[in-house]
Amino acid sequence: MWRRLARALSVLLVLGLSACKALPPAQVAAERAASVDLSELLSLPGPDALLIGEQHDAPDHPAIHQQVVERLISAGRLAALVLEMSERGSTSRGLANDAAETEVRQRLDWNEKAWSWSRYGPAIMAAVRTGIEVAGGNLPRKAMAEAMQDAALDRRLVPAVLQQLRQAIRDGHCGLLPESQIAPMTRIQIARDLSMAETMQGLARPGKQVLLLAGAAHVERVAGVPAHWRNNFRSISLRLLPAGEAASGSGGVFDRVWSTAAMPPQDHCAGLKRQLTPRTGTRGGLWHVGREHYTAPMIRPAPELA
Repeated sequence: MWRRLARALSVLLVLGLSACKALPPAQVAAERAASVDLSELLSLPGPDALLIGEQHDAPDHPAIHQQVVERLISAGRLAALVLEMSERGSTSRGLANDAAETEVRQRLDWNEKAWSWSRYGPAIMAAVRTGIEVAGGNLPRKAMAEAMQDAALDRRLVPAVLQQLRQAIRDGHCGLLPESQIAPMTRIQIARDLSMAETMQGLARPGKQVLLLAGAAHVERVAGVPAHWRNNFRSISLRLLPAGEAASGSGGVFDRVWSTAAMPPQDHCAGLKRQLTPRTGTRGGLWHVGREHYTAPMIRPAPELA
């Protein structure tokens, strides 16, 4: 869903339109990406944050989450773990290292319908077991209505990037959203990235890294979380990219691309159109498009996605 955005953003980055402050990009074309040397990546000096952009249904990505968390802990470099999968304000702070998983889930206000705990739990618990704070970073649902009306969010990105992001929202929702909802939905996406950026910077510690686990679109350097850094905050964006989906190209949008196992081809829009019934004027909930999660205020999900 983000292929058109990725192509456009790579051009914009070359033109110097990026508003983020990050390490110089590796300029690794996705078509030629090989597995990242994790030891080399974790030994890079200076970054305040590491952002891992996953594909939410790729079965081998959770093992990478856990591996990176454990390696950062072992090196004494993990300041905190921030999650797209949990709302800002939720935290494991104050929990005992041996807290039960049910207690951790309660503290994180975990939504099992949206995010499978079996997928993210191992990385989360690896942090909790060593006393590392796990914090939600995503925009709270109660703030979404306000974000939709906040025109100031439009100015968080340069105009060309904003227009490309709006087009990505159209494409990502398979043409099911009415045009009147494109700008509000784009503001929600920007607000989510801003929320995660502010959460991460609030947990930063000198000499250590805050780690973010999120969907790939959120870690893009130009339009994602890194676009909202303040005060020369430095980060590395790592995209986990299944083989066979690299043809879209992502050189310059991410600092590193980690090639993972191929996924079977799927027509997500065809499946979505079979499952969803657009209902103008109704209140929607969390639903899946392609391999991302969205909150669509004007589309009601089918019961199995609610």
